[in-house]
Amino acid sequence: MAATGFSRRCFTAEIDSPEGCVFHRINGALSLLAPNAGKTNLQRTRRVSHTDQPLLPFGRAAAKLAPGAIYLLGGALVAAVAAMLVPERMMTLLLASVAGTLAVLAAVVRLAGFSLARRRARLREAISHFVEQDAAPSFTTDPDGEITFQNGAALERFGSRGGQTLVHAMSEVFAHPAATLARMQQKAAALGATHEDLVTRRGHVRLSVHQIGEEGFLWRLEDMAERPTGGRGAETISLPMLTASRSGTILFMNEALRRIVGERVRTLDRIFTDLPLHPGEEHEIATPDGPLRCVIAEIEGPGGRSEIYLLPLPAGRVAPHDPASFESLPVALMRLGADGRVLAVNRAARALLGQIAPEARLSDLFEGLGRPVTDWVADAVAGRADRRPEVLRARRGDREVYLQVTLSRMVEEGKVGLVAVLSDATQLKTLEAQFVQSQKMQAIGQLAGGVAHDFNNLLTAISGHCDLLMLRHDKGDPDYADLDQISQNANRAASLVGQLLAFSRKQTMNPRIIDLRDTLSDLTHLLNRLVGEKVVLNLTHDPDLKPIRADKRQLEQVIMNLVVNARDAMPGGGEIRIETENVTLTEDLRRDRATVAKGDWVVVRVIDEGVGIAADKLQKIFEPFYTTKRTGEGTGLGLSTAYGIVKQTGGYIFCDSVVASGSCFTLYLPAHERLALVEPEAAEASAPVLPPEPMNATILLVEDEAPVRAFASRALKLRGYTVFEAENAEEALRILEDESLIFDVFVTDVIMPGMDGPTWVAEALKARPDTAVVFVSGYAEDVFRDGRPPVTNSVFLPKPFSLSELTATVQNQIPH
Repeated sequence: MAATGFSRRCFTAEIDSPEGCVFHRINGALSLLAPNAGKTNLQRTRRVSHTDQPLLPFGRAAAKLAPGAIYLLGGALVAAVAAMLVPERMMTLLLASVAGTLAVLAAVVRLAGFSLARRRARLREAISHFVEQDAAPSFTTDPDGEITFQNGAALERFGSRGGQTLVHAMSEVFAHPAATLARMQQKAAALGATHEDLVTRRGHVRLSVHQIGEEGFLWRLEDMAERPTGGRGAETISLPMLTASRSGTILFMNEALRRIVGERVRTLDRIFTDLPLHPGEEHEIATPDGPLRCVIAEIEGPGGRSEIYLLPLPAGRVAPHDPASFESLPVALMRLGADGRVLAVNRAARALLGQIAPEARLSDLFEGLGRPVTDWVADAVAGRADRRPEVLRARRGDREVYLQVTLSRMVEEGKVGLVAVLSDATQLKTLEAQFVQSQKMQAIGQLAGGVAHDFNNLLTAISGHCDLLMLRHDKGDPDYADLDQISQNANRAASLVGQLLAFSRKQTMNPRIIDLRDTLSDLTHLLNRLVGEKVVLNLTHDPDLKPIRADKRQLEQVIMNLVVNARDAMPGGGEIRIETENVTLTEDLRRDRATVAKGDWVVVRVIDEGVGIAADKLQKIFEPFYTTKRTGEGTGLGLSTAYGIVKQTGGYIFCDSVVASGSCFTLYLPAHERLALVEPEAAEASAPVLPPEPMNATILLVEDEAPVRAFASRALKLRGYTVFEAENAEEALRILEDESLIFDVFVTDVIMPGMDGPTWVAEALKARPDTAVVFVSGYAEDVFRDGRPPVTNSVFLPKPFSLSELTATVQNQIPH
């Protein structure tokens, strides 16, 4: 015997015999037997007949004849035909030859029949050796289901079943076995093997079947480890229970329920008088002594089967009503009085709720219904709750637990009460909270994008026309200071819009390689003014700190927000430390549902000695508009803005905090090699100035917002450009139909009613491929880059932009 493969519950084996018989797919439990186990005690229930030969083409009736007789019959037919066709002398020679040939053929056929019967007998003998010592009852059957072999375990459990069918034997194990056995045998014939798990009066069993050659099957009945209903199987527990199919057929009843009902019944309607069943509610069952009220608990099982447990209510009715039954029920249950007072709690419910104080009420155990729990209890007692489940938060100090609670009205000894069925909904509630948070962030991001677009258009018009007014006033003019205040406040409004876009990670970044030590040193003077006299600010740098690539202004905003929060957390003063260091992660760092990839990182820590943040609030501090400060002291945008900027930079931000000890915010920013030179900073925006000499170029300006279009047109004309205006893309394409007009630059908004900017530009560049393009938008730059091919010779100018920024950008696009 050679093992050819293993799997979880079965392996394939080959049993070789001199005749070349091969047996496949023996159950894995049989692999414990040695191939040479010695003489078997297997009982044969049917002897192998010499007529077990392959069927001939003549059909089943012809197969019952001796093979030699068949060939002799054929020879006789040949001889008869020859007698009519050949002379007498030749006929004698022919008959002698035919008779000798037929005799030899008959002998060969009979020897082949004996050989086949011997091979089949040896195959059965090999199987008997293989399964005899198996602890699980095993049978072999023919295609009609008649038992041909039993091993020792089958004989001990079922007795000798010679001449009987497997259906008859299995009827002692579970109800209605015929359909199950026929289905399994058909499946085994198609696939080679199959198994099913069944519920029987002795517990759960696994019945497996393997095909043997083409005319037999090997069956094995294996007792399975019982589910934790009582530790010894459903038959031995004192709690009445049954197993039913989806159609209401009773597959199993334990002894406790059979004693109550008085007999074994086949369908649920023979037991329950008020179908359908409602778990957690009272139902009436029929008994020989009259109706009996019970509380029902149901556990869904595989294959549409359900385990139904009964808790009889009247005291002294039958033995299984005792408190031990309620205590061991595998469903979390509470019994409540009409006033909501807890009367009894079983073991499964205590595992969810923890210790419950004596005389506790339901309102003392749960919160979060949205209305008083006492009102909900009153509705349930009056029958108005309609068994609607509610998800509540358990009042446990050690951990956060959410439970789905269903209240059902019951009457016991003339008194109205309630049964509460509990199920753990903590994971479901966590997933729901994450989904709601995701939806909220998505909605806020969309709102921020829309608000930013409209505000940026307004701010562009305000700051642009302010720049035009400032061109007509000298700095010594009394009105110049007022205009400068308007310009500065417009810039502050633009920064606020940038914050809205930051936490939604949609603002336009201007990343460059920077040295974080220089950036923080330059920022120190401003930070010292922010923290005040009571707070000491200390900076500690790694001497070999690697550069990073980030938007310097945005990064400064992150540090400022963190320092301001640290200052507000120390109203009595203290120390704020800003530390930087190089960190190399040799493996991925997993923390707070985020994974920091291994590699080189620059770490920035902002540490304070403040009041700290409670553990249940740490997961919410990066949410927009969430703040732990009092009303009027914070907007809730600081940390969400910092989170958005850090994430858009490709980094991570974490918070560690201990109440009354302080907090530490840690930033992980991707490090860059020093081979990349630190890029120079862009020049600061200055007051608008007129160009020294006019420029000779033609501009096509496309903008749907009239105030923005008016400002941009005047600014470009002051620069000396010839400007053609269009309020939408369709009008711009009509202007371009005039081939005599030569344009040097297209200045267009990205998002417009009708055709958008990139679309009409792509159409126009087919006829004018050398024209430069300036895209302007109040949205982020990637609003027109996602999924679009890049536009050659184009730049992006975000709104709001000043007069100087607009003219400088256009000038840089004009070929010189």
